[in-house]
Amino acid sequence: MSKKKKNSVQKLIGFERFTKYGVRTDKAEFAFFAVEPTNISVMSSASIDTKVHHLMMLLSMVPDLELIALDSCECFDSNKEYVRKRLSEEKNEAVRKLLEADYNFLDEIQTEMSSARQFLFAVRFRKEKEEQVFNLINRIDKTISDHGFSAKRMSKADIKRMLALYFGTSITGDEIPDVEGENYFDEEDFEDEE
Repeated sequence: MSKKKKNSVQKLIGFERFTKYGVRTDKAEFAFFAVEPTNISVMSSASIDTKVHHLMMLLSMVPDLELIALDSCECFDSNKEYVRKRLSEEKNEAVRKLLEADYNFLDEIQTEMSSARQFLFAVRFRKEKEEQVFNLINRIDKTISDHGFSAKRMSKADIKRMLALYFGTSITGDEIPDVEGENYFDEEDFEDEE
């Protein structure tokens, strides 16, 4: 009798490993650049037009560059929906007041964080060798800078934080260890037992 091998979340989303420059999936390697956002509400329309033109030029020079806009903190919509549903079903007035306070608190947090966005440039490499990836990343980094965007290549810790927020495993984006539970394991204690 053969046992079915269980799929891990990592396998289901195609994630293979972190690489020197980003993330390797089953289809490609990705490098990410965190872009410092520009507050266009304080810019003149001419300055905004110039910024848009620079972005168009950047995308024409690096056609494989992808744009990603993410919340830089967790979204509370499903939590608010749950509390709203509980409110409609709850009969006890004291519990209803607590639920209303929870809902207002979640709404307040979401409002405060609504402007907390993270903007990324991503580039995928399909069959390039490590040296080619290194050269392309440096060239893309320079091109991004030459077109007036302040961006830095994301480190492993930055990428882990982004993935933790995206997959909802961290509300604040706290750093996730490489091995789950490694912070509870003391190697010295293990060696003493031997």
